[in-house]
Amino acid sequence: MAAKRRKLNKEMEAEMASAQKKVELMSAKIRDIRDEDIQNEFAEAFAQVSVALNHLVDGYRVQGFCEETEGTLFLYRGLMERFEEEYEL
Repeated sequence: MAAKRRKLNKEMEAEMASAQKKVELMSAKIRDIRDEDIQNEFAEAFAQVSVALNHLVDGYRVQGFCEETEGTLFLYRGLMERFEEEYEL
């Protein structure tokens, strides 16, 4: 039986690439914080955002464009928005 082909989506791929760059930039900014307690607080809060993005990228690689990856993208957006509102970098 032939393997099912993944459905791809250019807009989602572009948004994931942009999100990966943004996560890298935010992670670098967090590592640049000198106060260790504040750095740890920011890193802990940002971990959810990073995990959501990694889950999205892995899911898209395996499943392609589907309801699950769309939902994970929506989750990532919400977590990033909340992080940016609560933590100023």
